[in-house]
Amino acid sequence: MSDLFRLDGKRALVTGANTGIGQAIAKCLGDAGAHVICAGRSSMDDTLAMVPNASALQIDFSDPMAARDVFTDQKIDILINNAGIIRRDDSIDFTEADWDAVMDVNLKAVFFTCQAFAKAALARGENAKIVNIASLLSFQGGIRVPSYTASKHGVAGLTKLFANEWAAKGINVNAIAPGYITTNNTEALRNDPDRNTAILDRIPAGRWGDASDIGGAAVFLSSDAANYVHGATLNVDGGWLAR
Repeated sequence: MSDLFRLDGKRALVTGANTGIGQAIAKCLGDAGAHVICAGRSSMDDTLAMVPNASALQIDFSDPMAARDVFTDQKIDILINNAGIIRRDDSIDFTEADWDAVMDVNLKAVFFTCQAFAKAALARGENAKIVNIASLLSFQGGIRVPSYTASKHGVAGLTKLFANEWAAKGINVNAIAPGYITTNNTEALRNDPDRNTAILDRIPAGRWGDASDIGGAAVFLSSDAANYVHGATLNVDGGWLAR
């Protein structure tokens, strides 16, 4: 049974793998036996030092078409779309520039990266896995993050659409919606006593999530254990959405 969760002989590309959730996913995939290509615009040195079988790919997803040629000359079995950015401001003051920047990285790049990956997988006639990193804001509205909320709703929708088109062709497409995870992005929330208390009071598990909690879910969705899972968005949130 444990072999169902192994990724030996698989090659996985993880975007935004330099820190936080992306880094944890890369490590967990590597621990499960995959060769991990850590992709992003920042240095991957810290991640490469902790992942047993990894390489780096310098790529900037502010260009939504940045990955269009990545899959043409190498076999990649697993794609994890984790790279993302956020901009915060009241909706009444939100700028077009902040809207476009977030949508380009979080949604448009996800679509065209999935497209390029699927074209290569279908041409090979081989099974493949895509895991998109969604958010609790794929289901909720949030506050002061209009473009982020729209983009993550879009990621959940694209995940379903891709599954409808590609499931019968051997490509599993699913998503993970992380809850409140201990990363650099949530440091300000954790350092605010009122916000930290309010968040913890809402989480049935009684704790913030660890990035490795997301990594384990990514291994599952990338493995043979999830061969009949298509179009799902898996909440890894300590029970937040159940409250």
